[in-house]
Amino acid sequence: MNEEVIPILHVQDATAALAWYGRLGFVKQWEHRFDPEFPAFVEVARGRVRLFLSEHKDDARPDTLIYLRVRDVDAVAAEFGAQAKDAPWAREIELRDPDGNRLRVGTPTE
Repeated sequence: MNEEVIPILHVQDATAALAWYGRLGFVKQWEHRFDPEFPAFVEVARGRVRLFLSEHKDDARPDTLIYLRVRDVDAVAAEFGAQAKDAPWAREIELRDPDGNRLRVGTPTE
């Protein structure tokens, strides 16, 4: 098993979050609910990058910031109608998901 860190992001509606993260290239891996009426806990992946999206109120806080490195930030920027900016370390954009979580997305300038 490879060790990894998987951020947990709080979402109000997992179905809406899945659609939004799908625009970033994430694909649903699995979903768990203790009962059909209970909150969802979902894993999404983009290649080897994984996120947990949780409707459980105590799993994560709104306004979380995560950094996502991608090969082509300009393609992501075009998908979201954002303007990428150059920083000394990367070309970046910052997005907010429907629940207010912040994603800084960048391509290293190396």
